[in-house]
Amino acid sequence: MNHNSDFFDDPWEVLALDIGGGTQDLLLWSPERSMENSVQCVLPSPTVMVGRRIAAATRRGVPIFLRGSVMGGGASSRAIRRHLQQGLRVYAEPGAAATLHDNPDYVRESGVVITAEAPPEALEISLSDFQEKALQALFESFELTPPRQYLIAVQDHGFSPVESNRKFRFRHWEQFLTSGAALESLLYRRVPDYLTRMRAVQQACPGALLMDTGAAAVLGALEDDRLSEIPERLLVVNIGNEHTLGAWLVEGVLQGIYEQHTGVITPEKLLADLGRFIAGKISNEQVFADHGHGCLNLAPSRQGSRPPLWVTGPRRALLAGAAVHMAAPYGNMMLSGCFGLLRAHRYVNGK
Repeated sequence: MNHNSDFFDDPWEVLALDIGGGTQDLLLWSPERSMENSVQCVLPSPTVMVGRRIAAATRRGVPIFLRGSVMGGGASSRAIRRHLQQGLRVYAEPGAAATLHDNPDYVRESGVVITAEAPPEALEISLSDFQEKALQALFESFELTPPRQYLIAVQDHGFSPVESNRKFRFRHWEQFLTSGAALESLLYRRVPDYLTRMRAVQQACPGALLMDTGAAAVLGALEDDRLSEIPERLLVVNIGNEHTLGAWLVEGVLQGIYEQHTGVITPEKLLADLGRFIAGKISNEQVFADHGHGCLNLAPSRQGSRPPLWVTGPRRALLAGAAVHMAAPYGNMMLSGCFGLLRAHRYVNGK
């Protein structure tokens, strides 16, 4: 068998890891290789894996002890609640307990016992968005040289022990929109203190650069070669497993954000909301009351014709059949977030 020695032996420059509510998408990239010859994986997300372990403990009827750090909720949080509903005990370290809520009193009220020590009868389950051992096993199994740089995307609602974390998160978007900064600048080398989930990932993976999953997906969609010239007005929507984010760009500048939970939308509702969003006819309060995060449009469209709508994300089939463009950067829609991380990395490095 003939091997390209460069392909196997040369170091990879970047690992881009997009950690979502259903999948974690991985890209090993180096400028010496074409994107098609990069290593690309779509794997179950850490929260799904943790949720499965908790569900197995529920079926066995055993108490669990959650060790580790704050991580994404979703499947894991739902599994914890089901475990409690079965009358089974849940213990958690303070850091792990923050996965359920930033306020430890709320966590205790839900029935979780916060403690530093695992009871002897409890099954220990580790919580972390960054799975170092699993990644190392992947590298070793496929004889891959570990990358020089890690770029990681997670969605962080921000530390909000009293106020709704949906409101807290969207205020972060409002501040960013009014700053006029480029979306690429949301790739953090120094993560703000209030983004505790990102900080937990960076502590587990020192030197990693962190970004929001929604921002990464939007930037990745722009890598579709059909968007080599960005139109004057453009709406990009990422329909994720847990969250849907619409980004309104005018002359290439981010001017609006719409963010909703995917579970509460239908195709008709989403298209109607997006139409009102770009026209400036839906308020932040309306989206929040509808169980979303919010919306803000600094430059509503006054034109009659609908601007191009580009869609990405694992739930993009919600708009299948609608008059939309399905973004597929480098032929792989599921890695949009990874490609967006690379785009942001080029930006922050002046390339």
